[in-house]
Amino acid sequence: QVQVEQSGGGLVQVGDSLRLSCAASGAYTHNAMGWFRQAPGKEREFVAAIDWQGTSTNLAGSMTGRVAISRESAKNTVYLEMRSLKLEDTAVYYCAADPWGPGTGLADSYDYWGQGTQVTVSS
Repeated sequence: QVQVEQSGGGLVQVGDSLRLSCAASGAYTHNAMGWFRQAPGKEREFVAAIDWQGTSTNLAGSMTGRVAISRESAKNTVYLEMRSLKLEDTAVYYCAADPWGPGTGLADSYDYWGQGTQVTVSS
């Protein structure tokens, strides 16, 4: 089992930057981590992922240039940094872990999920 704990999020304004954190703990310590989001009335969509080694990242095309993902291996923590936030970035953001994974954009690849954190972008 892997426990995934998220932090960050909240209410921000258009154009702001925001960093979300995600820490994985438990049986597996080498996890690919992915971020997904789901807006009201919409399907869950991929945002970014990083492989278990932290050497390869995968970013959603829709957010290219506005999002970055990184990991601090010593803390088993992954960070999602978003900038130039738009109204349409409002969603619940989920972090997920895939032990020894490559960091895909497919939600089904991830076995363990965080509780979700609300990000609301206001004008």
